[in-house]
Amino acid sequence: MATHRHKREPVRREPRPMLITASFALVATGAAVSIGVAGSKPSADVVAVDGSTVGDIADRGPAVSRGGSRSAPELRARTLERTAKPQATRADRALLPQTVAAAIRKADTQLWTTTELNLWTRPDDRARQVGVLDSGKKVAVTGRAMLGRQEIVLAGEARWVTVGYLSDEKPDLGPSSGGQCTNGTSVPSSVSPNIQAIHQSVCANFPEIVTYGTLRPDGEHAQGIAMDIMVAGDRGWQVAEFLREYSSEFGVNYLIHAQRIWSVGRSAEGWRAMEDRGSVTANHYDHVHVTTY
Repeated sequence: MATHRHKREPVRREPRPMLITASFALVATGAAVSIGVAGSKPSADVVAVDGSTVGDIADRGPAVSRGGSRSAPELRARTLERTAKPQATRADRALLPQTVAAAIRKADTQLWTTTELNLWTRPDDRARQVGVLDSGKKVAVTGRAMLGRQEIVLAGEARWVTVGYLSDEKPDLGPSSGGQCTNGTSVPSSVSPNIQAIHQSVCANFPEIVTYGTLRPDGEHAQGIAMDIMVAGDRGWQVAEFLREYSSEFGVNYLIHAQRIWSVGRSAEGWRAMEDRGSVTANHYDHVHVTTY
């Protein structure tokens, strides 16, 4: 008996829907991009990025400058403008009118000048010299000092002088053209007023000198316009230089000491040498000779 064998049908499986994941889609997209690039002319500026980078770039907003709405040229312009403006120095701030006025009001300390001092309008190198302050002057100080100068007050105005030449004590200024003779010496009343003034001043400043030769029968001495001041050595030169310094006040014509002569008419030549006259006295080593007008 024939047996019929049935052909076994293969089991058919139901097709399952394919799930396209995000990563697959991204790969497909990347492939498409790669195909497009391969089909076009290569560029040196093409840069490969992954999907996350693309997303990050797409999500970013426009770049914002720290300067707000200012553009780079504006910032540069402002920087240059600030740099170009002169900055106020310490001296500038010290010279503000209200600051100077306050300093003048507080200037209650007085000091003595120990030498001649130039007067300046400012403490820095922009100062102008506006005068000279004599030695031995008492001035008010504000207590302010900078850049090697200190502030004083003269006639109600602030001026600046070099630091280091003001003292609490009045300086000894040395000989002056005035003074009183107290050592008991005198000169004849018939000598000229210039000789009388010279005697009084030399006597006041060099009181140890007690011998003065005035009138005698010859030359300028006979006219009462010459005098011999008996002094030698260093002290003699001090007297000679003293008379030269005040020559205009005393009406000096010329001076002789230690074989040297100084005259008003040739003052630019200083002390000039003289010929040897023989003796100590003739060469004026033991006295100072002065002739006046």
